[in-house]
This record gives sequence, structure tokens and C-alpha cells, in this order.
Amino acid sequence: MEILAWLIPVSLFLGGVGLAAFVWTLRARQYDDPEGDSRRILSSEHDDRPKR
Repeated sequence: MEILAWLIPVSLFLGGVGLAAFVWTLRARQYDDPEGDSRRILSSEHDDRPKR
């Protein structure tokens, strides 16, 4: 039971770090244009396949 005294605070701390990282990515606007990214990937003007 003594290990729980260590594991619970450590897991809460790591969860908080993960949550803080997620909030930071939201504020950095890293998720703003998922639709545009998918269209750019599928567009033919960026086609890197060799032409025959």
C-alpha cells in the first residue's frame, strides 16, 4: 500500500502534463485546418509519383 502513495501523485502529475500539452497545442492553433490538409494531400498538383 505504500507504493500507492507514490503512484497516485505521479499519475496525477503526468496526466496534468498531458492535459497542459494538449491545451498548449489548442492555443497554438495546430488543429485549425484539418479539412485543408486532407485536400492538399489528395490534390493532383503535388503528385510525386513518377510519370510514365
